[in-house]
Amino acid sequence: MKIQIVTLFPEILEGFFENSIMKRAVQSGSVEYEFVNFRSFATDKHQSCDDVPYGGGAGMVIKCDPLCKALDSIKAKEKRVVYASPSGKRLSQAYAEELSKEDELVFICGHYEGIDQRVIDLYVDDEISIGDYVISSGEVSTLVIIDAVYRLIDGVISSDSLSEESFHGGLLEYPQYTRPETYCSKDVPDVLLSGHHAKIGQWRLQKRLEKTLLNRPDLLETASLDVNSRKILNALKEHSAKGTGDDGCN
Repeated sequence: MKIQIVTLFPEILEGFFENSIMKRAVQSGSVEYEFVNFRSFATDKHQSCDDVPYGGGAGMVIKCDPLCKALDSIKAKEKRVVYASPSGKRLSQAYAEELSKEDELVFICGHYEGIDQRVIDLYVDDEISIGDYVISSGEVSTLVIIDAVYRLIDGVISSDSLSEESFHGGLLEYPQYTRPETYCSKDVPDVLLSGHHAKIGQWRLQKRLEKTLLNRPDLLETASLDVNSRKILNALKEHSAKGTGDDGCN
């Protein structure tokens, strides 16, 4: 996948593409990226890219001209264009999976009070919200979307890892443990040390259902549950008890 990001602050983005799993994805050729700084397309002496909003009000709005010229320079109208905005549709795992199938994606990073609506009307295919809150940096929200998308590209992360993550099948992920077996007087559950794969699988399923019931019961309304899963869920609902919490290390 080729990712092009149209931004005023490429330096905010650089570290993400140069580290960890994304770095490996770039090195393997699974991901190609380009930053397009639309300030370089501004034509006035100060290379200004924002102006006061028509109709009055606080803040500044990103202007059409430099941003549209930047988008035209990469032929954005021939590609799928994403704009991170609190006014957009909510980002979901299903949405990320859909975007991961694209060969090319263009991301617009907004700032201040946002971008001129005419840019959205002319170029944007997907206006996406990362949640019901507002942040100041379009680069940060754009990276959230990219992170949710690129890891789903074939070969970036193993299919086994993806199949057990939160939201796969409509459930949250089960708890994870690693060495040592005891820490702060808390032990790894015995079943995970048993080597009995069937029992481990059943325990993990139960924990996924427990966590989803506790933290995101709304997901259970559309989750893909088989007969065994529904039996466990019904038992959990009937015998639900409050968690004990984590005392931490003292």
